[in-house]
Amino acid sequence: MMSNFYVTTSIPYVNSDPHIGFGMELVMADVLARYMRQHQTPTLFVTGTDEHGGKIAEKATELKLTPQEFSDQVSEKFRELTKTLNISNDRFIRTTDPEHEQRAQTIWKNLSKYIYKGKYSGWYCTGDEAYFSEEVVKANNGICPAHNRPYEKLEEENYFFKLTAFAPQIKQAIETDSLKVVPEHRKNEIMSVINQGLEDISISRPKDKISWGVAVPGDTEQVMYVWFEALMNYITALGYPDQPDFKDYWPANVQIVGKDILRFHAAIWPGMLLALGLPLQKILFVHGFINVDGKKMSKTLGNVVAPEDIIKVYSADVFRYFFLRHIPSYEDGDFSWKRLESAYNDELADQLGNAVSRVAAMITNYQKGLIGDIPAPDHDIGPYHQSIDDCHFDRALDEVWEQVKGVNQYIEETKPWTIAKTGDASHLREVLAYAAASLLEVSSLLSPFMPETAAKIYEVFASGILKPLNGPLFPKQEVEPAQK
Repeated sequence: MMSNFYVTTSIPYVNSDPHIGFGMELVMADVLARYMRQHQTPTLFVTGTDEHGGKIAEKATELKLTPQEFSDQVSEKFRELTKTLNISNDRFIRTTDPEHEQRAQTIWKNLSKYIYKGKYSGWYCTGDEAYFSEEVVKANNGICPAHNRPYEKLEEENYFFKLTAFAPQIKQAIETDSLKVVPEHRKNEIMSVINQGLEDISISRPKDKISWGVAVPGDTEQVMYVWFEALMNYITALGYPDQPDFKDYWPANVQIVGKDILRFHAAIWPGMLLALGLPLQKILFVHGFINVDGKKMSKTLGNVVAPEDIIKVYSADVFRYFFLRHIPSYEDGDFSWKRLESAYNDELADQLGNAVSRVAAMITNYQKGLIGDIPAPDHDIGPYHQSIDDCHFDRALDEVWEQVKGVNQYIEETKPWTIAKTGDASHLREVLAYAAASLLEVSSLLSPFMPETAAKIYEVFASGILKPLNGPLFPKQEVEPAQK
């Protein structure tokens, strides 16, 4: 048995409602957590929301709310999403939780020998909560393309974290895969950033500019820079430095993030961990973005798809299936209602749904619902396990689908309806028991990916006496989504 397993998602910023990209990230982490629990490994899965910073304060003011009221409203939508998508997280951390704020201040104190005060001058965009280099600002003619607002020239006194002190160790950890960045092209990307030279980073903002943040210990004039403080959630959620979960579950086995926050998680976060004398996370899995009908999702284009839009028509399992199999795990992918409908019809209803209903119907018709002894199937599922280890979720589901197709092919080749006519009852029982066994194996392999579907298939065949499904395996609401 493996030692404990700890998996995290990034924590999304509460400046906007959840979208399908974060829905996919939640589901990816959920697959790993469910898979490890299925293999009897003590598992902790944490997600949550990032709630401080100027952007939140600005948005709250716009809506005539306090930053806390605004954060409460949006954070609740992310918590609801975990339920809607059937996510099995053990914890949901909010960076406004008093425990997080207190532990963040402890971390700051424990980092103090690598923190110094200095003057900072740079181009800032509140929309990104980030500074940009002179080159980037020039290339964009002084206007942030993501937020369509001018960069602000800021000069202020801030605290800095001595990231440069850890650059050689970070580089070595990533080069040798002791911090394994997956996929390989993301590893190359961060190595190129590190080779260009890491700089010390500004980690606070003056309170008179941004008051919505965690206070810097011992300085009433400064608050922690949101990006620096948010990264701490991965250990504050475990009760750093003194709670048993921290000792039992750190370092994280897998941290899942989007490609836009690679630098924070593969350079800054490892620097913080090294400064605290802690081991680095083991695997950083970096997924791509999702376009809609070949275009970037944006409010301006009106093509933002919310996870609920999909789930209310098709179910959480169909959402999980589509985003895990039809969005490439290692690249950007594309969502369209047409592609989803075709995956639903051709793969889920036609291939898997059909296999389950055909085998169930034949066992009912020819054997009065008695399956008898179910043999152990002898399929090679090594590639499936390897794909999950590699966070190659699309490949793992491809492996499962080979088995689904295999069951349909087996039925076509053995023709149980022909055997039934010959009256060879024991051969027929053997053929149908093997088909049922293969579907039970599919159920087991699907369990981390599509838990409700897996449970339904298990229920039908597992006892050796057939329990017919109530309705189709993949019910669909005939509600036309607005985007269609």
